[in-house]
Amino acid sequence: MTTPVDPTVPSDTHTDSAALIVIGGGPAGRSAAAAYREAGGAGRVVLITAEDTPPYRRPPLSKGFLSGEVGEEEMPQRPATDYDDQDIELWLSEPVSGLDTDARRVTTASGREITYDAVVLATGCAAAVLPVDGGDHPAVATLRSLDDGRFLRTAAGSARRAVVIGSGFIGCEAAATLARRGVDVTMVTSEELPQLQRLGRDVAERIAGWLTTAGVAVVSSAPVRRIDPDGAVVTDDGSHRGDLVLAALGVTPNSALAGAAGLELSDDGRILVDASMATAVPGVFAAGDVVMAENATAGRRLRVEHWGEADRMGTIAGRSAAGVADRWTDVPGFWSTIGDRSLQYKSWGDGYDAVEVVDHGDGAFTAWYSADGVAVGVLTHEADDDYEKGAELIAAGSPAPTG
Repeated sequence: MTTPVDPTVPSDTHTDSAALIVIGGGPAGRSAAAAYREAGGAGRVVLITAEDTPPYRRPPLSKGFLSGEVGEEEMPQRPATDYDDQDIELWLSEPVSGLDTDARRVTTASGREITYDAVVLATGCAAAVLPVDGGDHPAVATLRSLDDGRFLRTAAGSARRAVVIGSGFIGCEAAATLARRGVDVTMVTSEELPQLQRLGRDVAERIAGWLTTAGVAVVSSAPVRRIDPDGAVVTDDGSHRGDLVLAALGVTPNSALAGAAGLELSDDGRILVDASMATAVPGVFAAGDVVMAENATAGRRLRVEHWGEADRMGTIAGRSAAGVADRWTDVPGFWSTIGDRSLQYKSWGDGYDAVEVVDHGDGAFTAWYSADGVAVGVLTHEADDDYEKGAELIAAGSPAPTG
């Protein structure tokens, strides 16, 4: 049976073992199950997710879905028929409560148990909660899941004013999208400029300008002290009230299941895996935002929270579980759309000591990031050739371009 399994049906009515279990319905989970099949993996494949929806696309949540330009019917990662075609069983609305790596057994919150030959943990991350009074109030929106997106899109339909807390890419994208919907948007950030530490002053100033042009009022260097029940976001310099408050403050890894099972975690709570996405425990793989994975080209473990990388890591995990050799060698990259401006970015993501920005005219530019003179990152706006060139230079460990 490849249609979604009804968790209300007693577990003894279903086969209680599988060749592969995938835990998590994000890009890493879906690609792991599909890649296992495509690599010749045989036997029963079960993808288990706590969400009530088959794997869907997350990037539109802060852009096209929030604006209303992308409908819910356009959100699935793959057509529903693909799961039947690949004989992948979906268990929806079924949180996993336990993982016994000695018995190779997964237990769900409803009490179902299923054993495995191999398991892929693709549990992703959760939206970070602002650690202040009122930060966890149910009315404070986050944007990580389709349910979050539904709530935010509905709320935006009646909101006159919105406060977006945080100036990461999700915050910038959502703020610009809300403003384009006609909402009066204020962004409150503890940074002096959006993305200043991550991307450098020149790029941060450009992003701040884009937000202003889009109609977003940016309140900088303003850590939030509390959020009042009436929607007032209070900083040292005053308060900013919104009918809608969105906290876009990054993520925390969903690694409690892995930790309880005894898997090794990084200092920031991510599952440690090698370049094949294998953990130190036989038969256990992990992929996506929840991992800190060895990158064979970089020669070190990296933390990455990009959609494309999660998809690629899932593919590697699925192939590895099927016994096909594969390794993570790619330079991580992603794209972001802020209003009507798009950025492309490739970087190892673990630091740089210099950045040089080259203007190409008409607003196009390239930012080259280097460490000890070696290219470690490239960010472009309307400069696709530099983006492709940058990926090659970073992978090769070549000097960063100058001038």
